[in-house]
Amino acid sequence: MNDELIYLMALTRVLPYQSQVQRMLLDAVGSATKLHEARTSLRDLVPDATDRLAATVAQMGQHLERARQEMDFALRNQIRIIALSDTDYPARLRECPDAPIILFYRGTADLNSRHILSMVGTRKATEYGKTFCQHFMRDLAQLCPDALVVSGLAYGIDINSHRQALTNRLQTIGVLAHGLDQIYPRLHRQTAIEMLRQGGLLTEFMSGSMAEKVNFVSRNRIVAGMADATIVVESADRGGSLITARIATEYNRDVFAVPGRIGDTASAGCNQLIRDNRAGLLETAEDFVVTMGWATLAQEKRPVQREIFPTLSPDEMVIFEALKDSEGKHLNLLSLETHLPVGRLSSLLFDMEMRGLVRLMSGGMYRWV
Repeated sequence: MNDELIYLMALTRVLPYQSQVQRMLLDAVGSATKLHEARTSLRDLVPDATDRLAATVAQMGQHLERARQEMDFALRNQIRIIALSDTDYPARLRECPDAPIILFYRGTADLNSRHILSMVGTRKATEYGKTFCQHFMRDLAQLCPDALVVSGLAYGIDINSHRQALTNRLQTIGVLAHGLDQIYPRLHRQTAIEMLRQGGLLTEFMSGSMAEKVNFVSRNRIVAGMADATIVVESADRGGSLITARIATEYNRDVFAVPGRIGDTASAGCNQLIRDNRAGLLETAEDFVVTMGWATLAQEKRPVQREIFPTLSPDEMVIFEALKDSEGKHLNLLSLETHLPVGRLSSLLFDMEMRGLVRLMSGGMYRWV
């Protein structure tokens, strides 16, 4: 397997930033080892290969020594090199057509955790954004303690997401835009070290790779692709967070945005995502967990408080029956199922909400508490 990893690394060096082409070649030939063996006669295996591609692949051998050096570096530094076909490769990411064919990982978190979310945002986070991260991670840890939080270790929302995850004992992964021989920005080095014990660091780049602009754009697809959902906390009307949100949408992943004040430049991008129906409006961790269907085992088995039944009117019992096995229903759907007029139903739900029996969530959804 070590030889296959070396050939995979050589392929990424000979065709940088061309994950889809790399993957096409592997699918056509079967392995990087076979590709290397046929590097000077590519068209025998891939008849449609262009002259340029055939000439490029023929140069794979020139990168083998560098790949062997990287293998030694990984062994010395407890770095796992994960191939696309490996069982511990992030399965969600593998579904994406431009997934990296190889990843470098150091850490303790399971990259195929049951619940994975990415949280991204502006590098110029305001107190509003920082406070949201604090409250969200605190509540998420209670509601879904096995959640894995992914971000990019950048300034602002990224680093706040990582630090709040650490504070609340959630596993957190930092996806880097450079090799694992450095940490950028350097100010986040201590947080990165803590993450190695409670999460990890992940990258597609070999050691010596610098944090160049193009790498950050490439990094965003990993942040989006390995998660079930992407949350944008604060973003201006342009920026990397919106790119990550767009990629997540293209991958058919859920996207959420935290709303901000009208006219607030730090939240302009989030408000735009919500306005254009490209992201769901997100206010609390509970809304997120319910929408995603991430109820913990404890929640799933939480018994209904039967002692409240004597206090429910016949109409309220009908509402209870409609909501008891649901993660939430809209007012109009409830009206259809209960045969109660919307006006009467709204009045009943308001009274039940005041008594702590139901909860009104975002989007006009009601859920039994």
